Amino acid sequence: MSEKILVNLIMSPCIRHYLYSCPSINSYGCIQPPWIQEMESVFGEPPSTTLASSSSDQFNFQDSQSVSPKVADNEFSLTHIGDAGEAQMVDISSKEISKRVAIASCKVILGQKVFDLISANQMAKGDVLSVAKIAGISGAKHTSNLIPLCHNINLTHVRVDLKLNSMDYSLDIEGEAASTGKTGVEMEAMTAVTVAGLTVYDMCKAASKDIQITDVRLVRKTGGKCGDWSREK
Repeated sequence: MSEKILVNLIMSPCIRHYLYSCPSINSYGCIQPPWIQEMESVFGEPPSTTLASSSSDQFNFQDSQSVSPKVADNEFSLTHIGDAGEAQMVDISSKEISKRVAIASCKVILGQKVFDLISANQMAKGDVLSVAKIAGISGAKHTSNLIPLCHNINLTHVRVDLKLNSMDYSLDIEGEAASTGKTGVEMEAMTAVTVAGLTVYDMCKAASKDIQITDVRLVRKTGGKCGDWSREK
C-alpha cells in the first residue's frame, strides 16, 4: 500500500469517526479515544507524569544545592551586611598594614558660557578652580563623616587636579588619596572629586543650571589584600 493511499485512508471520514468516537476515561481521569487504548494495550501505559515531575523537581533541587564553593564561602558577599542582613562596619583589626593609593576622576559638563567665565576668572563667587581644589581635599578628609560605614583613617596624601577641556566645554577632575593602614582609600579619592565637582556647580549655578556632574569613577588602586586594580579603557 502506497503512502498516499495510506494517508487518504487515515483521513477518510469513516476512519476519523472511529478514531475519535466512543471516548473513555483512562487511569489518570482523562478522556481518550479508543485508538489510544489500543496503543496502550500494545506498548503499555505511558510513565506517570507525577513521577517524572517529581524526579525533575528532585534534580533541580539537587542541582541548586551544588552552589559554587566561592559563593557558599561568601567570598563575593557584601562585607557591610551582617548575618542577619543588618548594616555593619567591617572589622579590619586583623588586616595587615600596607601602603594604599587610589585615584578617581569625574567630569563636569559646563557649557560654553560657564566655561568662558571660569577661564577668564570672572565668576561672581571668585576663583572656581582654586576653591573647588581646596573643597575636594577637605572632602577627602571628611569621608568617614559623610559615608557612615567608612573607617576614619589617617590620610598621608590628598591631591585634586582640575583641568578645563575646550573640546567639549567641560572640566576634568582627578583626585588621589594615599594612606598607610589597614583599609583602602577608594572612597576618599571618589569623595574628593565628587565634592570638588559639587563646589564647581555651587559657584557657577547663578550663571547656569544646566551644569552636569558625570562619570564619577575609580580609575585605579594599589595595595591591600586584593592587590592592584586598574580600570580598562
